[in-house]
Amino acid sequence: MARRIAAGAAYGGGSIGLIGAAGMGVLLAEVQLAKRSVGGGVAPVPPSADGWYGALFGSMEPVRMSMLGDSLAAGQGVRRAGQTPGALLASGLAAVAERPVDLWNVALPGARSDDLDRQVSLLLADPARIPDVCVIMIGANDVTHRMPATESVRLLSAAVRRLRTAGAEVVVGTCPDLGTVEPVYQPLRWLARRASRQLAAAQTIVTVEQGGRTVSLGDLLGPEFEAHPRELFGPDNFHPSAEGYATAAMAVLPSLCAVLGLWPETDQLDVTRDEDVLPVAKAASAAAAQAGTEVTGVRAPWALLKHRRRRHLASPADEEATATTQVRPA
Repeated sequence: MARRIAAGAAYGGGSIGLIGAAGMGVLLAEVQLAKRSVGGGVAPVPPSADGWYGALFGSMEPVRMSMLGDSLAAGQGVRRAGQTPGALLASGLAAVAERPVDLWNVALPGARSDDLDRQVSLLLADPARIPDVCVIMIGANDVTHRMPATESVRLLSAAVRRLRTAGAEVVVGTCPDLGTVEPVYQPLRWLARRASRQLAAAQTIVTVEQGGRTVSLGDLLGPEFEAHPRELFGPDNFHPSAEGYATAAMAVLPSLCAVLGLWPETDQLDVTRDEDVLPVAKAASAAAAQAGTEVTGVRAPWALLKHRRRRHLASPADEEATATTQVRPA
């Protein structure tokens, strides 16, 4: 299915239905029930985390990093800038690179993949400030708003292609597993999981084709979400809490460092860690089913499936000591 979605996007195909018409009545009823629970709390406006991180490394040329996507990339659900995924990743990247990191987050809460063109245009408007690396987190709103999957991945593919053509490295955190949202009941939970995993796999295929890497966000990330949903979801029962964002950031950080050549592990196959070289569609499917898995292209049509070791992010105390935030003028 992921291959069909990606092929449909490449060749201008129409929407590929994820559920049959017979299930629509039950699905719509479940959606109404879910809406009464999900988002019942108040998600705070994401704090701005734009600025320089790693002040202890002086005024050397910074790594220019950008975040694109939806509310997950923006950090909706937390109140402190240092708790957003952008700040966590920038702090971790600065520590590994031993260089300051200049973060610019253009993600928009509620955004779908059709907003990526606007976000990419913002980043590329000034040729002197082209990002060195971009992290994209998108897809959840595409599923909940029933955007055709082929359209969703076509728009993501175009965004990755523009960024790569401009010289930026790209890491995509694929569509999270919406089946982990606690107030969502069966059969909507199963349908949400199926749709989000199929989209995540298709996102992986088109991203790798354009020269980017993907990290499966899955259930954000690993069994912690299902085991401790109260701790890892935010006050609106939908967006992650600070602990949830930290868990996701720890999964993305190794790939972010690796794409810049900063990670001590290579892109070679490590069979001791259940890694493999697979056709890209099979690698995409395997990654969608196992959160925290990276997929990167080797040589068409092959891709490397990796499980990079996670490093602990800096503690809040360390972060405050090493990171400074400078509000970017509007």
